[in-house]
Amino acid sequence: MTSQTADQATPDLEPATAAHHEQPHVKRLTRSRDDKYLGGVCGGIAAYTGVDANVVRLLAVLGTILGFGVLIFAYVAAWLLLPEG
Repeated sequence: MTSQTADQATPDLEPATAAHHEQPHVKRLTRSRDDKYLGGVCGGIAAYTGVDANVVRLLAVLGTILGFGVLIFAYVAAWLLLPEG
């Protein structure tokens, strides 16, 4: 058996390149310009989360019905506050 020195025990590391120092892409929640029926809120949420827009719309309708219309206020607030993307 041979003994390893400290130089042999550590693997060679790649030198740092500019690609390692780039800023990651930051996802922003915006209203959709392309996938919208009313204001683009559900389309924007779908794009942000990666879920189909029709699923988000269905959940919004169910949430509005089961929540006695409270979700309507959240939708209108999002429509007014979210920038169009």
